[in-house]
Amino acid sequence: MAPMTTSPSEFANLFADLPPTLKAERHGAVAVLRLNRPAKRNALNDAMVSGVGAFFGALPDDIRAVVLAGEGEHFSAGLDLTELTERDIFAGIEHSRTWHRAFEAVEFGKVPVVAVLHGAVVGGGLEIAAAAHIRVAERSAFYALPETSRGIFVGGGGSVRLPPLIGTARMMDMMLTGRTLSAEEGQLIGLTQYLVGEGEGLAEAMELAHRIAGNAPFTNFAVMHMLPRIARSDPATGFATEALTSAIAQGEPEAKARLKAFLEKRAPKVTRG
Repeated sequence: MAPMTTSPSEFANLFADLPPTLKAERHGAVAVLRLNRPAKRNALNDAMVSGVGAFFGALPDDIRAVVLAGEGEHFSAGLDLTELTERDIFAGIEHSRTWHRAFEAVEFGKVPVVAVLHGAVVGGGLEIAAAAHIRVAERSAFYALPETSRGIFVGGGGSVRLPPLIGTARMMDMMLTGRTLSAEEGQLIGLTQYLVGEGEGLAEAMELAHRIAGNAPFTNFAVMHMLPRIARSDPATGFATEALTSAIAQGEPEAKARLKAFLEKRAPKVTRG
């Protein structure tokens, strides 16, 4: 794990301009960002979305993973509809693009992100969850995309990120019929990777994040940035990109040291979980 060079007070000062609806803290090499609007079920307004983008864009180099969580009984109930004002088409496009930029900072930022999902994970809340790399759900979590019933369409990248996770047909079902998925259903279809008991999500996410933070930085970067692009490319491009990424990873000094430790039996072997 990387040594902590940014003190807690320096870390707090770094994010002093975040809106009060977001709370940032650090635990060693892991940062935690909490959606902090529990009275509104952590509904996302423009200030929160902008703050999410600013947080992930300004992470100090000694942070190696982030946990994204929600305060209160819900992760996020999605877009705060009280802020949905009349816009012309071009203003609407730009508004959606601000969400795209913020959530892209989550998905293709500096470090892997583990999301803790509980209660409502709805609309824009599901869209930001889809931008994370690991999703841990508590059994209270439920998922919905109610935009269609309100006469609107997803605008935070859901139409791009969710179909690879759950399939286009399932997303159509959720949007056209208003179907709500339970935590168990979300786990079954691949929306989440971990399903835990109520109140256990944050501890599980922190354990995973600290494990991720202990990986070689370039390997984490490759998994975040290269793997999704390889998966979406044609096979020939994917093989070439994989070979190049693998060669770069093997050439990193930290990789050489880790491989040497393994060959000298100084590193733990893989065992059954």
